[in-house]
Amino acid sequence: MRGTLIVGVGMTPFGRFPETSLGELAARAAAEALADASASPAAAQAIVFANATQGALEGQHGIRGQAALDGAGFGNAPVFNVENACASASTALNLAHVLVGSETHDCVLAIGAEKMVMPDPAKSMAAFEGSWDLSRRQQTIDELLAMGRGIAPPAGAEANEPHSVFMDVYAAFCRHHMAKFGTTQRQMAAVSAKNHQHSVHNQRSQYRRSFTIEEVLAARPIVWPLTLPMCSPISDGAAAALVCSREFAGRLGVLPRAVRIRASVLMSGDHRAPDQIESHVARKASGRAYEAAGLGPKDIDVVECHDATAFGEILQSELLEFFEFGGAGPAAESGETRIGGRIPFNPSGGLESKGHPIGATGLGQVFELVGQLRGEAGPRQVENVRIALAENGGGLRGVEEAAVAITILERA
Repeated sequence: MRGTLIVGVGMTPFGRFPETSLGELAARAAAEALADASASPAAAQAIVFANATQGALEGQHGIRGQAALDGAGFGNAPVFNVENACASASTALNLAHVLVGSETHDCVLAIGAEKMVMPDPAKSMAAFEGSWDLSRRQQTIDELLAMGRGIAPPAGAEANEPHSVFMDVYAAFCRHHMAKFGTTQRQMAAVSAKNHQHSVHNQRSQYRRSFTIEEVLAARPIVWPLTLPMCSPISDGAAAALVCSREFAGRLGVLPRAVRIRASVLMSGDHRAPDQIESHVARKASGRAYEAAGLGPKDIDVVECHDATAFGEILQSELLEFFEFGGAGPAAESGETRIGGRIPFNPSGGLESKGHPIGATGLGQVFELVGQLRGEAGPRQVENVRIALAENGGGLRGVEEAAVAITILERA
């Protein structure tokens, strides 16, 4: 494959926008990505459109990209519609990378958009039900509950208010990790506090309130050991990236600000025993990405990872081999993963505070990392960034994600 570059990125603010349609969100992100690359809609020879919930929430089961982008100026450009739960947007980027790298097209626009905030919150939560195998629902629940055996929640530590079924999934993962490696609730709170502090400087973040560790621990419980600030919210939003060949970037005149896709790997989860954590799909996918890039964890300068809960960052930072199993919690508590630390994670604020419009999340991570590589991240800029990594997971298969995408980017 020939090399591919990201030459333009765009992202709406993530948040609650009841008066804004999915199409408006998608068009804004697309227009910003094109403007960032000094390109017109005609430059996009194909579009890969990611969305996960509009079928369930609004009845738009088919042609989601064509419907969302109608009137945005893309004419007859082919649209590839993709869905991979919370990894949908990274899947779109992976396909754009393949389409350009294989010389099928010279320039492809990847877009992820989601409109999740509904008048009935229970309906928003129910959209997540389609992200695991419903034919094995009870079996999966039983397997997850077994993972947390031996770690009992304190009395009164769980709320009865509606929440995503995936918060229960993450709570089971938390308890398993606590039992096996000694991870503590306070260490998870340290991750959450750090990410919320990062988000104060991100104008596109859904939440921009700073929390202390004690405030995170004292907040409303969701599913023990998770409290509200440790969990990603329901969000609306869109993000986009324009991917092209080096020759096409030269014709656009944007090579000085281009970012190279050093590796883009997408893998599906599989059924494994809970204790076989070394065989986790994220460990396999990141290993393949490091090999493709000719790099290792020590070469990475900044990471955006899928922290749908604070524990997600702990687990993924270990699966990505930045820390040994059981080592990420203490590292977060000591400040190693904050801006200015040894390996900054989620300078954007992460999903916990930036927001999690699931079909847009992966490209939202890429938006942040492209800004970091260009030195354009302002108060949250990590120093001397040359290589960046994004990890984005989606859905559930057995006791791990159904899809994981790893993207490694380099300052061109």
